[in-house]
Amino acid sequence: MFIGHFGVGFAGKKFDKSASLGTYFMAAQWVDLIWPILLLLGIEKVQIEPNISVVTPLDFIYYPFTHSLLAAIIWGGLFGLVYFLIKKKLKTAIILCALVVSHWFLDLLVHIPDLSLIPGLDLKVGLGLWNNFIATLIVEGLIFIGGIYLYLKTTKAKNKTGNFALWGLILFLVLIYMGNLFGPPPDSVQAIAIVGNAQWLIILWGYWIDRNRE
Repeated sequence: MFIGHFGVGFAGKKFDKSASLGTYFMAAQWVDLIWPILLLLGIEKVQIEPNISVVTPLDFIYYPFTHSLLAAIIWGGLFGLVYFLIKKKLKTAIILCALVVSHWFLDLLVHIPDLSLIPGLDLKVGLGLWNNFIATLIVEGLIFIGGIYLYLKTTKAKNKTGNFALWGLILFLVLIYMGNLFGPPPDSVQAIAIVGNAQWLIILWGYWIDRNRE
């Protein structure tokens, strides 16, 4: 799941307009923003295994501190709490918390059974949509398009930048997604982590978009 998470971020603006799109992106992708850092530190682990599923060559062998259900709930609570302490907006904080936790449930749809409920538990879950290429495209595409639709219904451009920045990001995300689907496997785990950390640029792009829309 990649563009689907950003679709949820786009949709967040529909439910509360006070936070920036960049903040909603950050919440929706939070565990995937932390994960590459833990990869670089050797705390969580992934292997490149072509054909482990139809959609992705990645074997997520150990990532309980970002991608277990309990971890997602804790990260969500912390994210919402920090936002509330800074902004004093309870409704927005709750929505942001929900977006962080939603990441696990969206991953549950697509992952093969590699997601844990709590760290240390042997049971792994995942509905395995990644074993069906067309179904993955349809489900993730619909979430992405639906989120964009809600964002467009909620905001309008204040200037040309507000349009160009938005549609530029949408195109960029689609191109990255197509590259992930049809491109060769990553060269190394380190390359995965470096590219994963580059997602922070997308978060900044979200803030830029929102500054030019109302």
